Amino acid sequence: MDKYSLLKEVFGHDSFRKGQEDIIDNILSGKDVLGIMPTGAGKSICYQIPALLMDGLTVVISPLISLMKDQVSALLAAGVEAACINSSLGAEEYRMTFDLLYSGRCRILYIAPERLDAPDFSAFAARSDISMITIDEAHCVSQWGQDFRSSYLRIAEFIGKLPKRPVVSAFTATATSAVKSDIISLLKLDSPFTITTGYDRSNLFFSVRRPDNKYRELTKLLHGYEGKSGIVYCLSRKNVEEVCDKLRSDGFSATRYHAGLPDSERRSNQDDFIYDRCQIMVATNAFGMGIDKSNVSFVIHYNMPKDIESYYQEAGRSGRDGEPAECVILYSGNDVRINRFMIENSREDNQELSDEQRSQMIAKDMERLKQMTFYCTTTDCLRGFMLKYFGEPNVHYCGKCSNCTDGFETVDITIDSQKILSCIYRIRQASGRDYGKSMLTDVLRGSQNEKLISLGFGKLSTYGIMADSAPKKIRAEIDFLAEKGYIHVTEGDYPQLLLTARSAEVLKEKKPLTMKMPIEKKKSPSKAVGAGEDDFLFIELKKLRSTIAKKELVPAYIIFSDAALKDMCRLKPTDIPHFLRVAGVGKVKAEKYGLEFCTLIADHISKQAD
Repeated sequence: MDKYSLLKEVFGHDSFRKGQEDIIDNILSGKDVLGIMPTGAGKSICYQIPALLMDGLTVVISPLISLMKDQVSALLAAGVEAACINSSLGAEEYRMTFDLLYSGRCRILYIAPERLDAPDFSAFAARSDISMITIDEAHCVSQWGQDFRSSYLRIAEFIGKLPKRPVVSAFTATATSAVKSDIISLLKLDSPFTITTGYDRSNLFFSVRRPDNKYRELTKLLHGYEGKSGIVYCLSRKNVEEVCDKLRSDGFSATRYHAGLPDSERRSNQDDFIYDRCQIMVATNAFGMGIDKSNVSFVIHYNMPKDIESYYQEAGRSGRDGEPAECVILYSGNDVRINRFMIENSREDNQELSDEQRSQMIAKDMERLKQMTFYCTTTDCLRGFMLKYFGEPNVHYCGKCSNCTDGFETVDITIDSQKILSCIYRIRQASGRDYGKSMLTDVLRGSQNEKLISLGFGKLSTYGIMADSAPKKIRAEIDFLAEKGYIHVTEGDYPQLLLTARSAEVLKEKKPLTMKMPIEKKKSPSKAVGAGEDDFLFIELKKLRSTIAKKELVPAYIIFSDAALKDMCRLKPTDIPHFLRVAGVGKVKAEKYGLEFCTLIADHISKQAD
């Protein structure tokens, strides 16, 4: 059997996606590989197909139990012998897994990095024919990555002890140039074929909102997502508890996930979400890596995340099935302060870092936070901003983000900019120190704030010169000037605003400046999950899928994705040969489930004809 036959018969696809075939061919030729591919781009097929074509065992090193379970369930459903080794296995399951491994029937084994040096697995590896080692979420190996895990540093040592060096393939959704270099170096990849397939997820709609009341905005959004599955991310455990409790009391189907919950509750709540018993998961960033749930239609960040890498990965957990999905940030200035506090107090528990390394990592985290803040405050295309951050060609209009679709007008802010920069200078001149955005806004608007008056700022020539401007407008202009480099924002608990070398371009050279200002906020377009004229058939197919999934004790998307059900609505197959034409339907699944789905579709067609 060749790669094309496997793609169709096992995975149910007619053609490879961008980059997949190149990666597969390089692995089969014996080359190491580094694949940087966005969530939903089909990374797993890149190593699963070679695993089935190569002699011996493929070992996939994966960081999370949930990811392993999902991948193994999907492979078993497609007729592939696969297993996993992690801390969730009981003694009997553990023994049965090793029986399977020693029998030689297992083609793909998923294992946590912490288990690589366990005596029983080391003994097995020393006498086994391991043809490939695959490292998933490979960015975890880098101390400059946002999810560093020290156990990943031992992978190269494990590979070095094997009797024969296997092909090594590594995959991640995000990697800056520094992280990419770390992956190649720390995993000791041998002149790897490296490919970045692109960061653009065209099915995702990105938006940033700056609501006065976050919870009210959240519920407004959720009412528009009725019947859909999604994630609401919060920065803290306290936020998770508060938001989840409010949503439940307001009648939403919500559950929660954070590191402070007992293991049993986390597993139970995660299962409720994965098995569609709960529509909304409210969680910290402890939830999500490795969750292979394909029908997540929205990801809302109740607070701004700490960096664009994290946001790209978390937002990317929506729309994995290729269907339209929405990614929304509910931004406020307080999010920046909370993130700064969390960064300054992070990395303390990592005893493997020196003081110098810890300081360097915190500085890097602060720089990433600044870029995330610019993303949330920019009036440029959000997709273009993100692509530029990852080193891809910038786009100025995507038509699929709030900055491109909401009403904007370009306004001249030259005079306002001069007033703002002049005020920063006057405050510094009068007090000998710098202040933050709130004080600057109060001075410009002529506030009677007691502290402001006591400092003598009421006597400044810039006091009250923007009294007719709304605070929100002034803050937006300050953010714009900071993003463009005319203002420098210091780090720390109380960020201060400083003039830069570029400030003179506006103050002395009278450089004209324009920026986009929102005319009015529109709701980002939302497409209902359904199948056009065949909504009823789609609902009935989902019910059948749910019944089968409950019987087999697996999530519904393991049986078929929503995209596959929609293709059934389009093709309306009533026999197995036609059923095999549905995207995502392989030979094994057609044999197992085809008759039931074809019968239901035939009944639907018959009723429509009556």
